[in-house]
Amino acid sequence: MTEGGEWSGDHDPLADPEEQQHVLAVLDSFRSYRRAAHYNATHTRRQAFYSLPSSHWNLLASPPFSILSSLSHLDDLIDLNADLAEAIFQVGFRSFILPNLSSDFLASLVREKGPDELQVYAAVLDKWNVKATPTDLDKARSCINQFYRDWSAEGACEREACFTPILQTLTVEFPTIPPAERGKLRILIPGAGLGRLVFDICAAGYSVEGNEISYHELMASSLILNHTAQAGKYTLAPFALNSSNHLNREDQFQTFRIPDIHPETVLAGADVGNVVVPGFDRMSMTSGDFCFVYGNEENRGSFDAVATVFFIDTAPNIIRYIEAVHNCLKAGGIWINLGPLLWHHAGRSQSSNKDGNEDEVKGTSNEGRIGVEEPGSVELTDDEVVKLVQYFGFEIEKHETGMLETGYIQNPSSMLRSLYRPSFWVARKK
Repeated sequence: MTEGGEWSGDHDPLADPEEQQHVLAVLDSFRSYRRAAHYNATHTRRQAFYSLPSSHWNLLASPPFSILSSLSHLDDLIDLNADLAEAIFQVGFRSFILPNLSSDFLASLVREKGPDELQVYAAVLDKWNVKATPTDLDKARSCINQFYRDWSAEGACEREACFTPILQTLTVEFPTIPPAERGKLRILIPGAGLGRLVFDICAAGYSVEGNEISYHELMASSLILNHTAQAGKYTLAPFALNSSNHLNREDQFQTFRIPDIHPETVLAGADVGNVVVPGFDRMSMTSGDFCFVYGNEENRGSFDAVATVFFIDTAPNIIRYIEAVHNCLKAGGIWINLGPLLWHHAGRSQSSNKDGNEDEVKGTSNEGRIGVEEPGSVELTDDEVVKLVQYFGFEIEKHETGMLETGYIQNPSSMLRSLYRPSFWVARKK
């Protein structure tokens, strides 16, 4: 997304030894997906199955139950997911680690492991004794599942519920701007995740910048946006590892092709019509803490609009988010927000600001940080958030609650369905 790399930001993630170890651990979490999933999803279940009374497991091993056959099929689905995870691992390794390795070191590994890229990169982690944390492994598993929502055709219903109000609001806000000239407008998407909203807004003609703090999400979005040659390249089984609340095995073993579109082809088509700014020149991604990157003087008054989707509840102190949005918006610019308030930092330890947040891009120094690493947290209600936004210099032009309903990586056939009824509001900087 940027020349010489794929992300921009205010720090070198490998400048600090602790940060470098964190990047390596995230890489290892994708590299280890296959082994960890086979162990947790099938190996342990086979052990538990054979611990049943022999008459019972023999019954369940036979048709119409065929539990052992189901576990074997689950192994095949894990391998499909692992192919995606390992592709992310290779993209992340090439971006973060490979430029810093000596040619002699790489040559020795090629002689030892052969020309296979995956094996050579994995050997680097082995030689450096890199191990993913349990949290990193959980986040890698969650990241793989998220491709269903963001990059499958079947996940479009969840995307449309959340993204359509954003795109419609932008159209209403800038009615006199012809589609070919929308590239003059700058839109910021904090918490960009796997990059689908960034891409969709770019495909609509706007210049859009995503921001993401998670290395897992940065590496995964880069794979799809920059390194996938065709639609349907990967096969995903997002519900396979969860064995509860299925009506039948077919529901558990559903597979989906991702991505549902080829980003480069779609943007090339969107450029037809003499657009002022070509597609990939209109789309970028920054890495780092949102408050740190966009709360500074450099980004003051830089954007025409900010859109936050399922994001503001990631703030330990939402005032910092409000201040950063206010800072980076132009006078008269709009903040479009849609999402619930599932406060991510509720009850976190005040003695350590890293609990549960090991996947953060920390930057070169923690001194003076005002973002997710800052101590303290608070959880507000929706009406309190809106009042706080007004207090800091915004005028609320629209506020709807209970109008939208959506799942999040939801299996539509499951016997257990979680439903969000997100708040939606539009605020204008005075």
